[in-house]
Amino acid sequence: MSKRSLKNLPLFMQIWLVFAAITLGITVLLAVLFPWTLRDFFTKEIYATIESAQQGLLNNNQPREFDENNFGDRRQLHPPSDRGMQMQNMRTVNHVILFDQERFIGPSRLPRDFVNTLREQATAQQQDSQRYSAFVEEKKVFYVIQKAQVLEHPITIVSFLWDTYRDDLVATLFNRLLLIMAVVFLLSWIPAFLLARYLSKPLTTLGNHVTRLANREWHTPIQLDRKDEFGNLGESIEQLRNQIIKQDDAQQTLLQHASHELKTPVMVIRSYAQSIQDGIYPKGNLSSTVQVIEEEAERLEKQIRDLLYITKLDYLATRETDYKSFNLKELIQEVADRLRWQRTEVEWELTLDDAHIVGDLEQWRVAIENLLDNQARYAEKQIKVTLNKSANERCVDVRIWNDGLPIEDAVMKRLFHQFSKGYKGEFGLGLAITQRIINLHNASIHAENEKDGVAFYISITRAQ
Repeated sequence: MSKRSLKNLPLFMQIWLVFAAITLGITVLLAVLFPWTLRDFFTKEIYATIESAQQGLLNNNQPREFDENNFGDRRQLHPPSDRGMQMQNMRTVNHVILFDQERFIGPSRLPRDFVNTLREQATAQQQDSQRYSAFVEEKKVFYVIQKAQVLEHPITIVSFLWDTYRDDLVATLFNRLLLIMAVVFLLSWIPAFLLARYLSKPLTTLGNHVTRLANREWHTPIQLDRKDEFGNLGESIEQLRNQIIKQDDAQQTLLQHASHELKTPVMVIRSYAQSIQDGIYPKGNLSSTVQVIEEEAERLEKQIRDLLYITKLDYLATRETDYKSFNLKELIQEVADRLRWQRTEVEWELTLDDAHIVGDLEQWRVAIENLLDNQARYAEKQIKVTLNKSANERCVDVRIWNDGLPIEDAVMKRLFHQFSKGYKGEFGLGLAITQRIINLHNASIHAENEKDGVAFYISITRAQ
């Protein structure tokens, strides 16, 4: 199965196939390595068995007087079966006793060439005991040549086992192992299949929830009741769902307020324009009536501009912006000099430190304009603006104060909301835009009613 076709299968099937492939791979690996390991193990055991039987033969054939005709006869080469494990080893081990160049005692079926080879190896052997292996008539044989002394007479004992003994043991154990592994392999597929279904089920559930979110069906909560990675993923999707609901509610509220606010100036403009066409001047004369139309058009333009700007801020919130350093003191002075002429009777007091911050200059200009315009609208006689920076310029604080009436508690709670209504009955997006800009720059803003007026506080961190 190709990698591409595997990806097209359900996840639980992919998990199951991978598990089955791993199990099969281990089985094949064991099938290859196990016989080799067994053969190596039983080869060592065969030599140990040969040497044990050889030593037992020597221990059980020590006559008082040495007689090569009676030593190692066939009955002695095959001891009775009731002498324990050592005697059992002797039954499986064959022996050849070499006396001289011609005489030997052993199985008559041994080829003469092999017996001659044994004599040559015994003659060349330097150690008392040494292990050998050879092929005799296309069959492998393991043997040990032992040089010994029996009543001061030197003899050579060759004890051997055919490879069929080892092969029978390896085949028996290997067949049993294969049977056990086949049963385990087949039975493991069932729990593997159930495990795959168990692991893929929460992903299927989450996939269904995400599909519903894509279809705008986001009012069903996501609850997996798990604490693992799937549970964390479910919590993340649940947070996304709640955020989508909040964003949708805010969008609906924005549309409702926007339609209401835009409808009023449009109705005024249309009604006044219709009156002029009918020769009626609601404000007494043409000039005053046209001035009302112009004022409403200006109000309509401002609301549309604010709507477009807050939409732009929503877009910028998801994008990386190339911020630059600028002097906040110079920006506040510039905006204040431009707005102070709206109400010449109000005294402006600016106490500003040089403070460079990193951000979008035009966005901060809009934020400062909205705040100072708000102060100019509600101040009675005085406006104070202070700008302080920390010693390392990592924190900048701005305070904008006016001596106007305090803000009602109900209005204070929704002061920075879109289309929040002030105590003069005015709707707008100015403060909502200001808060959005400040938040985009990792700063914060809040308003407080003070003893002699109202103050807005801006705290900017990561200033440079």
